[in-house]
Amino acid sequence: MVSRPPAGSIPDAPGSYQFKDANGRVLYVGKARSLRSRLSNYFQNPANMHPRTAQMVATAETVEWIQVRNDVEALMLEYNLIKEHRPRFNVRLVDDKSYPYLAVTVEDEWARARVMRGTKRKGTRYFGPYAHAYAIRDTLDHLLRTFPIRTCTDNKLDRHSKLGKPCLLYHIEKCSGPCVGEVTPDDYQAMVDDLCQFLEGDTDTVLAKLEQEMTDAASALEFEKAARVRDRLATVRKAIEKQQMVAAGNDDIDVVGIAQDDLEAAVFVFFVRRGRVMGRRNFIVDKVEALSDSDLIDKILEGLYDEPPVQGMPKVVLVPSPSSDADLYSEWLTLLRGSKVEIRVPQRGGKRELLETVTRNAEEEFTRHRLKRATDHNSRAKALNELQQWLELPHSPLRIECYDMSHLQGADYVGSMVVIEDGLARKSEYRRFKVRTVDQNDDYAAMEEVLTRRLTNYLIEREKPVSERGKFQYPPQLLMVDGGKGQLGVAVRVLEELGLSDEIPVCALAKRFEQVFVPGRPEPITIPRRSEALYLLQRLRDESHRFAIAYHRQLRKKRMTKSVLDDIPGLGPTRKKRLVKELGGVSAVRRAELTELQGLSWLPDAVAEAVYAKTHGLTR
Repeated sequence: MVSRPPAGSIPDAPGSYQFKDANGRVLYVGKARSLRSRLSNYFQNPANMHPRTAQMVATAETVEWIQVRNDVEALMLEYNLIKEHRPRFNVRLVDDKSYPYLAVTVEDEWARARVMRGTKRKGTRYFGPYAHAYAIRDTLDHLLRTFPIRTCTDNKLDRHSKLGKPCLLYHIEKCSGPCVGEVTPDDYQAMVDDLCQFLEGDTDTVLAKLEQEMTDAASALEFEKAARVRDRLATVRKAIEKQQMVAAGNDDIDVVGIAQDDLEAAVFVFFVRRGRVMGRRNFIVDKVEALSDSDLIDKILEGLYDEPPVQGMPKVVLVPSPSSDADLYSEWLTLLRGSKVEIRVPQRGGKRELLETVTRNAEEEFTRHRLKRATDHNSRAKALNELQQWLELPHSPLRIECYDMSHLQGADYVGSMVVIEDGLARKSEYRRFKVRTVDQNDDYAAMEEVLTRRLTNYLIEREKPVSERGKFQYPPQLLMVDGGKGQLGVAVRVLEELGLSDEIPVCALAKRFEQVFVPGRPEPITIPRRSEALYLLQRLRDESHRFAIAYHRQLRKKRMTKSVLDDIPGLGPTRKKRLVKELGGVSAVRRAELTELQGLSWLPDAVAEAVYAKTHGLTR
């Protein structure tokens, strides 16, 4: 249990504090206007504290703090530390979806509209998020007749450009044909700008522009053009009808609805811009610490605006309960937006009705989640408890690591380490190893190398100050290897050589009969087939196998697709791509004369000479 710091050592100033366990792992991160006042609340009779808070204090061994200048800095520091360490006693925002966005690659020569998920990329504008990818495709289907920009891949664009023939989308008037020069760059860029303007919610300007274009065409007696513009107007109006109008035309607001119980909360958000719903998002909050309604609002705001939404920051955020420190969070959001942002609890009128609509969405989502949680949470807890009993472990294994090897006749030997914590995969903790000392088919030697490297790193990391520890700083409560007695013997030998056999339990799962081997027992442990514990071990074993094979295939593919242009000094990926594109392929680069290579203004002469020497088998 953590000891109370000496009197007077805690500053009476804003900052963030961290409770840590015996291994230096961060258990909880908090913030405070006064560190002295806040931390004193943790050193009282545990009977007077919330059970989860009391458990955290009992688990912690040390407490540290970082002093900052003001409350906003304390808020930002707290969130960054939570994001970095993912403490087990802090509230977690569980977003299990990779939301689809409608993305426009504006930095491409010919911008492309497409569905995109995952990490945001530079040079791309995003609109959404949408609930389903088909909603984006349905929207695009209506808009492409009015804004016919390309949706094809770069390879397809290049292929049709070389053929001199457009694809089917051009013939059905859903692409303007940039691949065959049917549209000028300026006209194409104007279409891209109009599409982005429309998707931002500025529909009136686009409608007015099309109506004026139709009127001008009719006045000039260009009736066929006027009819085409009329059809474009009809499709734009149909797309507008699909955008739900929920507020006044100039309202930029985010509406947060919440449904909750003592363990979790479902959050649903509408992003409203210019009065229309431009995106939706929902996620689950795992309430692993004691939270009032006001505290929950604070945590939701921190997670929601970790990165400003693609629609931009709102002027107003509507929430169902007041924040515990509305002025602080309003000040933080104002800094992000660059102008005043208000946090309000609507009491009546249209905004109150809108909040109730969003809350109903949250309640429906929470009902679905609870049905799933009732099974999932109980099975995870049961699996870990059963593992402790069957393997006779001193504790329920919070962190389990599993190792597997993959190779092809001794080539491209790799190892994988996958991790589960609290019964859930922790993909950020996965690691992969390229085996260095084994050049033949020898799984035992490869396993020994991988385990030795991982556990040696752990021994090195734990001797460092907590702030300097790296990716191998946490030991497993159970180390598992894929295999039978042979693989288990390797793991036991490595643990004994490193002096960790008393600290880290180990087991092996044999695939043939799904039997578990542990040290000191000649016979395997047969865990019942329908046991949650065996199911957990099987999933972990299969995941480690998948992860190892994926890495092996990646290395093998890289080796098999090695180009003559690889490993040339000064010829990086960007220059190599440009060289191949301008000369028309790797074969053309092979045929190129030195003078032709030196004639490329962007390619230094020394690099041109290196390319010529490599492609013509010359030594330099």
